[in-house]
Amino acid sequence: MANTHEIQSRMKSIQDTMKITNAMYMISSTKLRRARSRLESTEPYFYTLQSMIARILRLLPEVENMFFCEHTKKPPEDRIKGLIVITADKGLAGAYNHNVLEIAQEMYDHNKSCKLFVVGEVGRRYFRSKGIPIAEQFHYTVQNPTLHRARVISEAVMEQFKDRKLDEVHIVYTSMKNSMVLELEQIRLLPFKRKTFEMDAKEVEKIRQEELLFDPSPNAVLNNILPDCVMGYIYGALVEAFCSEQNARMMAMDAANKSASEMIHDLSIEYNRVRQAMITQEITEVIAGAKAQKKKKAMKMAQRDEKGGH
Repeated sequence: MANTHEIQSRMKSIQDTMKITNAMYMISSTKLRRARSRLESTEPYFYTLQSMIARILRLLPEVENMFFCEHTKKPPEDRIKGLIVITADKGLAGAYNHNVLEIAQEMYDHNKSCKLFVVGEVGRRYFRSKGIPIAEQFHYTVQNPTLHRARVISEAVMEQFKDRKLDEVHIVYTSMKNSMVLELEQIRLLPFKRKTFEMDAKEVEKIRQEELLFDPSPNAVLNNILPDCVMGYIYGALVEAFCSEQNARMMAMDAANKSASEMIHDLSIEYNRVRQAMITQEITEVIAGAKAQKKKKAMKMAQRDEKGGH
C-alpha cells in the first residue's frame, strides 16, 4: 500500500493535469464559436451562387460545361480520383482523426490510382508512415481555415481536373451535426451532379419568371461561377472539420476531467484510509507503550515490596 506522501504526490499530479485539460476545453470552446460565426457570415454568398447555378441549369438544361462532364468512357475502377482528406494537426481529440483516415485508407485501397491532397499534419504523417504517396500537402490550413486557403486547395484540384489528370474529386471530412454527434462525410465535388442544383417545385414558383442575358455565353458564366462554388464547398468542409475537431477535443477533455475527478475521489478515500491506519497504528503503539510502562512500574513496585518484606 502506498504511503500518504506518494498518494498526495499523485493527487497533485492529476490536479495539475486537470488544469491543462480545463484550459484546452475552454480554448476549443472559444475556437468553435469563432469558426461557426465565420462560416455563418460567408454562407449567404455561396447560397446565392448555388441559386444562380440552379437558375441557369433550369432555364438552359441543354447547356454543357466541363465541370459537369462525366468521363463515362472509363470504368469506375480505372478513373483517377483526387481525394481531399481533412485531418487535424495534432491529437487529443478522441477518434476524430482515426475515423477520417480509416475511410480515406479504404477508398485508396479500392483505387490505387487515387491522388491524395492532404490537409493536416496527422494525415500527412499517417500516409507517409504507410508509404502512400501524397500529391500535395497543405500546411497551416487546419488551424486557420480561410477563404484564401480554400481557394488554394480548389485551384490545385481544379487545374488537374481541367487537364484531365483527375477524373473525379472527392473530399473526406467530419461534420458536426450537433454538440454530441459528429458525422463522417465523403462527398464528390467534381464533376458536379446536376441533381445537386435541382430546385423544388415550390421554390421555382417563388422565383419571378424573367429572361436572363448571358455575356459572352452561358458556358462562360458557369466557368466563372462554378470555381467559386467549388471553393465554397471546400471552405465549408474546412470550417466544419475545424468545428468538429474542437468539439471532439472538448468532449475528450471533458471525459478526461471526469476521469481525473474520479481518480482524485478514489485517491482521497485511499489517503484517508492510509492516514486512519497510521493514526490507529500510532494510538496502538502509544497504548502498547503505556501498558509496557505501567507493567514495568508495577514490576518495580512488586520487587520493592518483596525487598521490604525481607
